[in-house]
Amino acid sequence: MFMAFYKSLVINPNTTAYFWHISEELSYYKNTCPLTPNSEQRLQTMKAESQQKGFLAVRMLLQHIGLSDSDLYYDNNGKPHLQNGKNISISHSHQFSAIAISTDPVGIDIELIKEKTLKIAPRFLDVSHLNNLSVQDQTIKATIIWGIKEAIFKIKNQPGISFPNHIFETDFNVSDQKTSAQLRFNNNTENFSILFDIIENYAFVCALPILS
Repeated sequence: MFMAFYKSLVINPNTTAYFWHISEELSYYKNTCPLTPNSEQRLQTMKAESQQKGFLAVRMLLQHIGLSDSDLYYDNNGKPHLQNGKNISISHSHQFSAIAISTDPVGIDIELIKEKTLKIAPRFLDVSHLNNLSVQDQTIKATIIWGIKEAIFKIKNQPGISFPNHIFETDFNVSDQKTSAQLRFNNNTENFSILFDIIENYAFVCALPILS
């Protein structure tokens, strides 16, 4: 029997992330993962098998922690929520799906570390944050910074937020595994604590609001 639950990661006492390594055939997920009619309909609209697997692996993670697809719903902006009132954030990339469950607002992102992210880095980050690094470390750091911005955007989920113009990370070393960031948008400034980790060849990022 396949079982590709990868690991859990305790972010803080209120927040845990869970990871699924996507190594099974699509038929395995379809046979093992009961879906609501709405989710079945969403699955049918996905053309890429990798997207279908990522979608279903998220539901496998829900099953792993004692929930089901019917416990998950989306608001009009596409933000996921849980029926039990806890906060959830979802991400998938290639061979991994991840979810974070928290009593606090939370945003996560998991990204394959790849050259393309470094090539487009000037579009979304302060390039001085990549100074004096090897190309490999620049690629890792650029991927983490992209994840920081994605994770914060997932928490706020507001149209008009620009990665380069509104979300600013405090500079960090990849070995730090944590930093902070600010969202400056609509005349408001919000602060976030950021934790990150390298999982195989993926960068995982978790953002949590710093409540004043």
